[in-house]
Amino acid sequence: MRSVAHLRKLGFERISLKTGAYGMEALAMAVRFSAEAHLDLLTVDGAGGGTGMSPWNMMEHWGVPSLPLHAKTHEYCQVLERRGLKPPDVALGGGFAREDHVFKALAIAAPYTKLVCMGRAPMIAGYVGSNIEGVFKPHQREALNGHWEQLPTSVTAIGRYPEEIFAGWEAVKGRVGEREMKNIPFGAVSLYGYCDKIACGLQQFMAGARKFRLSEISRNDLMSANRETEAVTKIPFMTDIGDDRARQILNA
Repeated sequence: MRSVAHLRKLGFERISLKTGAYGMEALAMAVRFSAEAHLDLLTVDGAGGGTGMSPWNMMEHWGVPSLPLHAKTHEYCQVLERRGLKPPDVALGGGFAREDHVFKALAIAAPYTKLVCMGRAPMIAGYVGSNIEGVFKPHQREALNGHWEQLPTSVTAIGRYPEEIFAGWEAVKGRVGEREMKNIPFGAVSLYGYCDKIACGLQQFMAGARKFRLSEISRNDLMSANRETEAVTKIPFMTDIGDDRARQILNA
């Protein structure tokens, strides 16, 4: 609390707290202290998350896995809310890479989840773009952090020129103009394509769930694929959802 007060005195308007894949006591403290300090955001990062500074085994195996940790985040926010304390806005991280991950992360701790943190997955897209650019600009390969001397078959199967390889090439060119396109790193073009995939895929999931705003995504949009997940998350098993209505139809 003293640290937050000090930062606000210095003029910081928005203050957030990021946790790691900690245990339940530390999670409860993070939720409670964030609420009492009126922090703008609490990030809860489960294992397999971690940073680039962490050893690989630590990123993959240290701490509490994302799903149970995020389920407990929702539970603890509910506890505060029932006591009349406003829970913090929450961001969830921990190995997310695809659009279904984003949808499930927003849903698992709804309505408290406001953001989804993604690290390694979009970074990989950027690095692949840099490797491709290094092939086309060998004199700049070192500066670009490119490591490929030639395009692998996984890339040439898609195309042999940047305009063919990158799905987002024309979209980026449409935004910046043809003249400026020569100054845009291939890594940025690749990252744009990755983000476009996430956005489009998330829209498809939302359309299937008949949810047309992110704020409308809820835990009711999820089901548990096994009984262990049901026990951990308190989200009903797939054949239990709607079973009462199904029986009403059969017995009508």
